[in-house]
Amino acid sequence: MSAESKTIVWFRRDLRIEDNPALASAAKDSCVIPVFIWCPSEEGQFYPGRASRWWLKQSLSDLDRALRSLGSPLVVIKADSTLAALLQCTGAVGATRVVYNHLYDPVSLVRDHKVKSQLQAVGLSVQSFNADLLYEPWEVSDLNGLAFTTFNEFWSKCLALPVDLTSPLPPWRLVPASGIENIQSCSVDDLGLENNSEKSSNALLSRVWSPGCCNSDKLLTEFIEMHLREYSKSRMKVDGSTTSLLSPYLHFGELSVRKIYQIMRMKQIQWTQKEENDDMEESITLFLRFIGLREYSRYLCFNFPFTHERSLLGNLRHYPWRNDQGEFKAWRQGKTGYPLVDAGMRELWATGWIHNRTRVVVASFFVKVLLLPWTWGMKYFWDTLLDADLESDILGWQYISGSLPDGHELTRLDSPEVQGQRFDPEGEYVRNWVPELARMPTEWIHHPWDAPRSVLAAAGVELGSNYPKPIIDLDNARDRLDDAVSTMWQLDRASKLTTSSSDEVVADNSIYFKNNENVLDIPKVPVRKEVSCVSSSLDQKVPSFNSKLKEILKTSNNSNNGKHNAGTQMEKNGHANRMERLRPEEDVVSTAESSAGRKRSIGESSYAVPIANFSASDRDQMEESVPSDTSMRSFKEEDDTQGESSVDVTRPSKRPG
Repeated sequence: MSAESKTIVWFRRDLRIEDNPALASAAKDSCVIPVFIWCPSEEGQFYPGRASRWWLKQSLSDLDRALRSLGSPLVVIKADSTLAALLQCTGAVGATRVVYNHLYDPVSLVRDHKVKSQLQAVGLSVQSFNADLLYEPWEVSDLNGLAFTTFNEFWSKCLALPVDLTSPLPPWRLVPASGIENIQSCSVDDLGLENNSEKSSNALLSRVWSPGCCNSDKLLTEFIEMHLREYSKSRMKVDGSTTSLLSPYLHFGELSVRKIYQIMRMKQIQWTQKEENDDMEESITLFLRFIGLREYSRYLCFNFPFTHERSLLGNLRHYPWRNDQGEFKAWRQGKTGYPLVDAGMRELWATGWIHNRTRVVVASFFVKVLLLPWTWGMKYFWDTLLDADLESDILGWQYISGSLPDGHELTRLDSPEVQGQRFDPEGEYVRNWVPELARMPTEWIHHPWDAPRSVLAAAGVELGSNYPKPIIDLDNARDRLDDAVSTMWQLDRASKLTTSSSDEVVADNSIYFKNNENVLDIPKVPVRKEVSCVSSSLDQKVPSFNSKLKEILKTSNNSNNGKHNAGTQMEKNGHANRMERLRPEEDVVSTAESSAGRKRSIGESSYAVPIANFSASDRDQMEESVPSDTSMRSFKEEDDTQGESSVDVTRPSKRPG
């Protein structure tokens, strides 16, 4: 290793030392400077919510301890520009190479492409790696080279491909670089990931959750040894720790998906050799399928980068969503009058987590009963969930809203009463989170509006007073949903008939329409080429600091007393353009940053984003009605309700201990 060779390892959502390709590559032949950059302004409308930021703070501290044990501490930077911060780092220590692992969400894709190209433009070697997936999105396509738009076809193709399983061992030792003291760094606490008003709520999270790569290994082992055998039978229970609870560890990259896959495949082989029962085989098959759903969420975001703001199916651009902020507020606060929905939303409010089955219930109610834009719900989940994962969030909400070819049928409306009787048959989950109904008999717990007056009186329930009446009758909701779908198809046909008679075939990308039939508008696009330059002509170049880089650094140091790092002006226009594309019609102030400490939301298409601000009286009412003692669980669940198509709505979290 040359004494002059220094490499910046840019950490993002890969906060581990085990099976970290970027870190392993840097450790082979250079001094290593591990760097994490927090740049809130670049997150735009997807600035993380309170619970997610709490997790990030704990995870960074854990990563720093792990890196220190290897010989090189984590350098933490708060900046107004990621590019500027990286340039300042390379200039401060004389690094000639930057390495990092891929991300696939729409914000990161734009930023990473720009950062990489501009680092290379000043003579730096840049390499990026796969640390998040079994298969890169550009590696999977159909026989015509087109991107898959249904999960089963995608996952079948994946299972036929070889998996690149790398050694999970971390480097034995990292060689620290000189000059680190010249970097404009700060402590993890100085990042501002947690403010004083949030600390009391976050203290509850720390009683149940233990972020960090070491804890992820413990949880994985516990799940495999104690819960995997019964996973296929118990995973749909909304109360109790019935899922793996690994989702936040996967989101922040504290746990390698390749490691999970390898362990599960080995278990599958062992159980087959022992001729174990079919339930064990089904449990592993289901669990691996959920790994596949996570892969698919990144695949869709990469190949269809518009899916964070509009539906994959083109027909839904005509869907008459209702812009009703009053009903949106009732849903957020758990005051819809449907006990299972209200219980789920109150648990989310109090804990930052709900079981994925419950996510399916509350999301389906949101888009099919209330007809609110799915992007509002997606953004609310992003702002509130402890394990908020944008790609999984997008996949789940598009699925539930009927925005995917293999998603819920557009006319499907599930009854919260029926779902409650199936997934919370004794009503204990509802009683825990809706204390107004704590004394309701099990017979009536999921439909108190049908209970005799004497039963309601004995239970202390006054509908419309201490517990709301149903926000809408389900029969009326079904009629309203049917009307909305009918309107969508009428507008869809009308838009196509403006350019063609009804007996012609009109092609728009791969959109077809004939004889007034309702045909799904499914985009067909070639799989996108890899946007990252794993092997660049500049990768092996080891330049001295050229005049261009020196000029950029000099300009930066002379402005704002060093507060704004080099390269700010270089990336200004690109960042502004990206934010303009992502910005909703109204600026959104995160209520996670407001005095109420609550959440924000976004809208779709022509809808402005309603701001989820809560008054002090609203907050007090909720805090009075929601128990503070919480329990959590996790991993992406499938919607296999009787005769219903499979689904999933984002991810959950971790088991106590």
